[in-house]
Amino acid sequence: MTLTSGASHLLGSLFGSLAVGAIFSDHGRLQGMLDFEAALATAEARVGVIPAAAAPAISAKCRAELFDPTALAQATARAGTPAIPLVKQLTALVAVDAPDAARFVHWGATSQDAMDTGLVLQLREALVPIGSDLAGLAEALAALAAAHKLTLLPGRTWLQHALPVTFGLKAAGWLDAVERHRIRLATLQPRLLALQFGGAAGTLAALGDRGLAVAAALAEELRLTLPDIPWHTERDRLAELAMTCGMIVGTLGKIARDLSLLMQTDVGEAFEPAGEGRGGSSTMPHKRNPVTSAVVMAAATRAPGLAATLLASMVQEHERGLGGWQAEWVALPELVVLTAGALSQMADTMANLEIDAERMQANLGVTQGLMMAEAVSLALGATLGRLAAHERVEAACRRAVAEGRHLRHVLAEDAGVTAQLDSQDFDRLFDPRNYLGAAVALVERVLAARRK
Repeated sequence: MTLTSGASHLLGSLFGSLAVGAIFSDHGRLQGMLDFEAALATAEARVGVIPAAAAPAISAKCRAELFDPTALAQATARAGTPAIPLVKQLTALVAVDAPDAARFVHWGATSQDAMDTGLVLQLREALVPIGSDLAGLAEALAALAAAHKLTLLPGRTWLQHALPVTFGLKAAGWLDAVERHRIRLATLQPRLLALQFGGAAGTLAALGDRGLAVAAALAEELRLTLPDIPWHTERDRLAELAMTCGMIVGTLGKIARDLSLLMQTDVGEAFEPAGEGRGGSSTMPHKRNPVTSAVVMAAATRAPGLAATLLASMVQEHERGLGGWQAEWVALPELVVLTAGALSQMADTMANLEIDAERMQANLGVTQGLMMAEAVSLALGATLGRLAAHERVEAACRRAVAEGRHLRHVLAEDAGVTAQLDSQDFDRLFDPRNYLGAAVALVERVLAARRK
């Protein structure tokens, strides 16, 4: 069995995380369910529901490597869930050495209890590297923001030069979003990492008056939150994680889009780290392609559909879902692996990003002063009025473009302008360092919020 029907070892390290992918491998899926079964037996023995000797006998066989994955795959196709054949195989394995204990395998539980709790255990493990890479990305972005809070480059709106900004401001914007994702990931975990244990219809009826005690002991054994009620068909916990993953990948996609645009030959302001075999072309020796950006933007293209699957899966029937639950089995692990892969690549790239500050400075002059048109317009507006000043500078901009001249020179020929502004005014207004507004303060505010 494989994680998904389209899983690829060839592409796995490109579009995902091998470490997180291993957590959601068939072995990982089976071990998650088996960890549930072992903990269930232990909890029930503690409460006195099953004989004390049964628990270690059952736990000893709860190891994924003891199971036949091919037989399980074939049986899953007939049973509709891997938990049913898994429990059968586990019962048979326990019976070899402890036939009396075999009678108590999966006692009082249902297939969904094993699968959902097993999934939660996998998610808990997967969120460790994801959280670590989010922190690493935040650290790298904070370093960029601090180092380049005064490094000027053209700000771009609708992909056109707009006003001067700093690279530190751009990095601080990325950082601010990443820090919100870190908060989201931390705050959702107590809700997400919750035990699923309700028995056949969510009432724990098979355990009589000891159901709640077993549930409490089981949650303690697995170190999971004990929910107030089983959540067989209340899927908001998983949907919340899916939305968080979708947003994380969306932010990574935004960063990747910016970076790939900055790497364009005609721009050349920032670059993904170079290395042997990285970003080359099979035919053009000079190429330096934005590999990380491509992979992350591909993830950002795929993630919304996977997240939407989890939203659609929330609409489930009565006490057990029909189709919606099953749709989660592949979609959520795929989304988490995709998120982990994109995050790992972006964290590494940002930690080793190459900045060409000289090219950024040079690009400020590409439009021959047009970038400072707003500054001039506002300065004139103090005496001419905003609209009149805007129209006068706009006309000068059109003339500068048509004649291929610097805006300052065109304005200097307008007596209506020179009556208000002298040479020193022009020096000040056409220096982009004087028109950064609150850029530096905004960077410092984001960095201060991070330090808190």
